[in-house]
Amino acid sequence: MTNTDPIRFAHRHLLDIARLNASDITQILSLAEHYAELSRTPDKNRDLLRGKTQINLFFENSTRTRTSFELAGKRLGADVINMSVDSSSVKKGETLIDTAMTLNAMHPDVLVIRHGDSGAPHLLAQKVDCAVINGGDGSHEHPTQALLDALTIKRRKGRLEGLTVAICGDIQHSRVARSNIALLNIMGARVRIVGPTTLIPSNAAKMGVEVYNKMSEGLKDADIVMMLRLQTERMQGSFVPSIREYFHFFGLNAEKLSVAKPDALIMHPGPMNRGVEIDSETADDLNNSAISEQVEMGVAVRMACLDLLTRGGK
Repeated sequence: MTNTDPIRFAHRHLLDIARLNASDITQILSLAEHYAELSRTPDKNRDLLRGKTQINLFFENSTRTRTSFELAGKRLGADVINMSVDSSSVKKGETLIDTAMTLNAMHPDVLVIRHGDSGAPHLLAQKVDCAVINGGDGSHEHPTQALLDALTIKRRKGRLEGLTVAICGDIQHSRVARSNIALLNIMGARVRIVGPTTLIPSNAAKMGVEVYNKMSEGLKDADIVMMLRLQTERMQGSFVPSIREYFHFFGLNAEKLSVAKPDALIMHPGPMNRGVEIDSETADDLNNSAISEQVEMGVAVRMACLDLLTRGGK
């Protein structure tokens, strides 16, 4: 599948998983599978985006996501610009709409935005003429993370449908959790969320998930154990008594993992807080941990998204 194929993506932007259907997700993952294999060859680069401009607009710090998008764009031949918000006019009081109008006047082809406020990418998409990709907005969504997680699972397990996935930890503040829950439900997986009551969303019953407050129950016979970072920077007040107590009850180790299936896949979106969400022995398990593979699949998925969104969708 290449940029010259007649197959078009049904969306102009990638703002959230909720707007996608199973066919959209399958299309992205199929193309990403191609790019995953390409990335393991000596000749990784293509010129599909030659002459096109990609601007990475990150209002929040990120190493994995920004670098991954940058590498994805460059491997496809795009001119990639990383906009440093810390030194930009935004720090001087410019609004997001002002920034959007300024960038739009430069005629980019793709804008990748990460922002601390939920809904910021949606607002930007209304003000620019190019494709917009949500690189994470507040506690709302992180669609490409869910897509790369899905690709990682599919490559390891061969499917998504029918798998039992336990998403554990700080569900309340996690955009990764929300995007994964949406995608896994669309693709027919069985989703559990596990965490202390203070970190479970009040509307969890409406999210199409099973809710557990004990790891021993939530991880029982799970195919996938997806740990989440404890997002203290988004917490207003005290949600856990102490880090030590949190790890004791909800940190992943061999003992807690023992109730999951023997071949259960261990995942974490990063960055990991070792000894908080997961211990080092479990994180570095060569047989069951897919954490490094998640990083690798991130480049492939973002190449696929950039490719599809520059084909002139709706």
